[in-house]
Amino acid sequence: MKINGVAIEDTFAEAFTMRVARLLITGRTLGWAREAAVKLTGFATSVIGCKCEAGIERELRDDETPDGRPGVSVLFLTMDKASLPEQLIVRVGQTVLTCPTTACFDGLPEAPDRLPVGKALRVFGDGFQASKVIGGKRYWRLPVMEGEFLIEETFGMLKGVGGGNFLILARDADAALASAEAAVAAMTGLPGVILPFPGGVVRSGSKVGSQRYKNLIATTNDAFAPTLKAVTQSQLPEVVNSVLEIVLDGTDGPSIEAAMRAGIRAACRPGVQTITAGNYGGRLGPHHFYLRKILG
Repeated sequence: MKINGVAIEDTFAEAFTMRVARLLITGRTLGWAREAAVKLTGFATSVIGCKCEAGIERELRDDETPDGRPGVSVLFLTMDKASLPEQLIVRVGQTVLTCPTTACFDGLPEAPDRLPVGKALRVFGDGFQASKVIGGKRYWRLPVMEGEFLIEETFGMLKGVGGGNFLILARDADAALASAEAAVAAMTGLPGVILPFPGGVVRSGSKVGSQRYKNLIATTNDAFAPTLKAVTQSQLPEVVNSVLEIVLDGTDGPSIEAAMRAGIRAACRPGVQTITAGNYGGRLGPHHFYLRKILG
């Protein structure tokens, strides 16, 4: 299979099950909602080092938010149930609560598993906090110097998907970067998906474990490192001198597939030789995204 002259390898991206929450952050302006969301999702690229993965899903219109103000939808993922509320309580308390004009609402109201994020943060009110039940949902109002911070008492948690991916193999760094940027642009704002790495792009792809250092859980993916062609079992043809990876997390498999379809097609640009994907023979995770099947 080829798209615009770019070969699509007959392989699959291997992903794993994670726990996911969706937060709706609103503000007096979209700018303030985004400020809170950017801080909230900082240092959340990979569970390998950050213990969580998070990113901005999309911007929200006034008619898409509970309080009729502009907002931002954020997805937050961890590997287990216990870690998700821990990360959210700390991060929301330090970034959304502190940000002028913001409020925070649950974006997964249908989820049966509930995380007591607002319930935990209410004690910041030092006894001056107040609650109200509207439409069967409890909200907390915390007095702050600016006025009040409004947060929903609980947030929904579902099983999500982490680690969807594809790799761009290009002749040089310029071609790889242009391809990756085009892919990110095509995937940005699609529902149910985030790209947790800086600018949506990963240059330091990793493999599981280490050949030399026993205690490391991940090290450089030497098989796809162009400078190591002569000293390792490289999977790169001689003409490829730069590789970039796109990693996707999402609420479900179909959302990941839709984003990969858009991103891969956009990535097939001049200077790109091959699009492939990272997997471990099916040993890492139960979600397998076959590139050629996704592209039809």
